Amino acid sequence: MARGFIPHSMDDGRVPAFEYLPCGAITPKIGMALTQSGGNLAIATGTTKPTYISMVEKASACTAGDLIPVIKVQPDMVFYTTCSAAFTDRKKGDKVTLHATSGMQVTATTTSGVATVVGMDGTDSGSGVYVRFE
Repeated sequence: MARGFIPHSMDDGRVPAFEYLPCGAITPKIGMALTQSGGNLAIATGTTKPTYISMVEKASACTAGDLIPVIKVQPDMVFYTTCSAAFTDRKKGDKVTLHATSGMQVTATTTSGVATVVGMDGTDSGSGVYVRFE
């Protein structure tokens, strides 16, 4: 089950502030990894390191330019998500990629990874994973 990237902790304990930025014609979900493209937010997938995380869930696609609440990704933030594939050979410190289409999970692929694994709840597909985007 794709949960998205949910803020877990920050090194100094602060709470990340919401920003309101324009999005493209995407259907945002809470915890969706986002990046800016052409002045609008787009889904961050694969080897694209996210710069923002969505803090809103919509049932249908936004009109390009709609403002949505997001938090800015910082290097000291730890996010909780799930893995879309078995983490059998993964360990702390590995850098993995993002799900190829959803921007809501990590994969077990380490080639050109963007999410550093800092903890795992298990190794089965769907298990919880703690990551940083450094």
